[in-house]
Amino acid sequence: MYAVIKTGGKQYRVEKDQVIKVELLGDIGASIDLSPVMIVDGQTVLATPSELAGSKVTAEIVGEGRGEKINGFTYKNKSNQRRRWGHRQNYNEIKITSITKD
Repeated sequence: MYAVIKTGGKQYRVEKDQVIKVELLGDIGASIDLSPVMIVDGQTVLATPSELAGSKVTAEIVGEGRGEKINGFTYKNKSNQRRRWGHRQNYNEIKITSITKD
């Protein structure tokens, strides 16, 4: 059984006991409930809002970190305007503890 969850504007395919990196959701050790977009159990697919009404994916935050640095550079031609910038995204590592369907 697996589910597709939505968090941080992105969708992830998750299974039980899987660890994934998502955008910041809370403190380490906290338990969170995520609403699934789709649940697949063998040949059964639940995807409509009425089918997913009582379903949820439970996860525990097990760590946090920062992603790789992204370097950027912008300039405007013929006007000597240049700007360098960088970004490192903060993230949480979550472990999927259960997938329940109604």
